[in-house]
Amino acid sequence: MNARVLHVVGTRPNFVKAAPVVAALRTAGCDQVLVHTGQHYDERMSDIFFRQLGLPEPDTDLGVGSGSHARQTADLLIALEGELSARDPALVIVYGDVNSTLAAALVAAKLGMPVAHVEAGLRSFDMTMPEEINRRLVDQLAELLFVTSPEAVGHLAREGTDAGRVHLVGNPMIDTLLTHLDHFDPAAARAAHGLPEPYGVVTLHRPANVDDPEAAKAAARALTEAARLVDLAVPLHPRGRAALGAAGLDGAPGVHILEPLGYVEFMSLVRGATAVITDSGGVQEETTVLGVPCLTLRTTTERPVTVTHGTNRLVGHRELVPALRKVLDGGQPAPEEGPPLWDGRAGARIAAVVTRWLDHHV
Repeated sequence: MNARVLHVVGTRPNFVKAAPVVAALRTAGCDQVLVHTGQHYDERMSDIFFRQLGLPEPDTDLGVGSGSHARQTADLLIALEGELSARDPALVIVYGDVNSTLAAALVAAKLGMPVAHVEAGLRSFDMTMPEEINRRLVDQLAELLFVTSPEAVGHLAREGTDAGRVHLVGNPMIDTLLTHLDHFDPAAARAAHGLPEPYGVVTLHRPANVDDPEAAKAAARALTEAARLVDLAVPLHPRGRAALGAAGLDGAPGVHILEPLGYVEFMSLVRGATAVITDSGGVQEETTVLGVPCLTLRTTTERPVTVTHGTNRLVGHRELVPALRKVLDGGQPAPEEGPPLWDGRAGARIAAVVTRWLDHHV
């Protein structure tokens, strides 16, 4: 197959979702180019994920880095326009809902290049979330929409999306989790970070929890109180660490602030946790499959299947401690099975659709 597929990734969740798709298309003999925008740019937040997930070295690293949403997106648009024009792919595949995803889809559409969106159709219905804006716009531009769960199919149908563009394939993030499951060693991870047993894991990064000083204070107070019930391991990237540290979390008894972790290290901690407290969409999905109780510090989720089929519960700052106490008392049991098609074969299904599409359109 001579038609070229170009993948655009920029953040750790993108890498986890892309790995099984890249691998399946490689098996199918597809000509592929991997472009890393550099939206996550330090070694712990980027390079180590490529190594652990078996992703090939990016063909290009644009090194865009951080900035405000407007500045970062503008830099991405300029850099990606030159890259896509030079590579001239038959199809551009984008992942998730970050600024790199939106910029790549917009540039490709302006250049007349078809776009495939992996993880299409998710909706939180909260337009204060930058990710909600990104995912809605990308779905409008994409030729192929790869959907992880049934409710996302319904969202796209209500928005008038042609059903022929929509493909329910399962969740490639779960492909990656199942592939690496035997490498997750909770005991080793707990020992490496000096954690007692039991322990919980916390990951917070969304603006609603860390950007607004009052919200950060409320989150820090809730976590400080939660740490009286169970020790908490809290890996934080620099922005979250600065905000929550200033709000009083750093140094609180029972709170173990950690540097950002690689995929295997982080998932090892999650697998062994008594509970996970998060605002991450991906972590809601991973805990659902691992059977680990998850308390999501948000008022909405674009992944309701993790609530209906999984271990997830949405909580506010004031609800966190009572909800955690219930988990510790055994009041949030694990489901007997995960959502449909979360079986480790999503990458292969995506590759099958892509290769058929290329055969008919190129």
